[in-house]
Amino acid sequence: MKLLPGFLKPSPPGPARCRRKFLRYFRGGFQDEKYIAWERGYKWSAYEQWEESLGREPMTALLRQERFAEVAAHAVRIESRTNLLFSFEKMALRDAVKSPAGARQFATGLHAYLHGPGSDRERFEAWCAMIGSLPRRQTRVLTWPLVTIFGFLAQPKKHFFLKPNVTRRAAEKYGFTFAYESKPSWPVYTNLLDFAGTLRRDLADLKPRDMIDLQSFAWVQGSDEYP
Repeated sequence: MKLLPGFLKPSPPGPARCRRKFLRYFRGGFQDEKYIAWERGYKWSAYEQWEESLGREPMTALLRQERFAEVAAHAVRIESRTNLLFSFEKMALRDAVKSPAGARQFATGLHAYLHGPGSDRERFEAWCAMIGSLPRRQTRVLTWPLVTIFGFLAQPKKHFFLKPNVTRRAAEKYGFTFAYESKPSWPVYTNLLDFAGTLRRDLADLKPRDMIDLQSFAWVQGSDEYP
């Protein structure tokens, strides 16, 4: 189609369709009161609770006192007040950190992931390895939601939460190639962050504040809650 001078190139159908769907539910975009109530509010509340109990300084202080079980308990408690993990994942996490050894492994690994030295890739891969080696009973602990939930709650400016089926549907509807694999890995996670970056650029006029807004936008596209 030849465009006349002064006319903008139309948006690709996927992004335009997804934007319309989001605004159909939340006419005020990311500032909409209903959006805050349904999607953003409880996630931001979890972040505020995290900052208070497990921000960099309080977590470091707890680890220095070897209060590993307390770190794990705070993390489990804060996550439990969200609806982001499946019940089997919540149970697997609680079982994994129930023993002193599991709590210590989780607490030190969490601090290293969020605040330790090394590149983002090195910290992410060490975090995945630690999660995969946690004590387990029946259900595996190494899932994408469990790997990504705590970074998302602790550092929503940086980390994206991956709910596989919903996110894959959202990417497909948006027209973004998401090379998903079930085993958590750095290449897949960086691809996920690329998707988040694409959303941030395309939705810049709606002023998304952080990954909470971007994850919520993707959730609206892929979840059965929003037909």
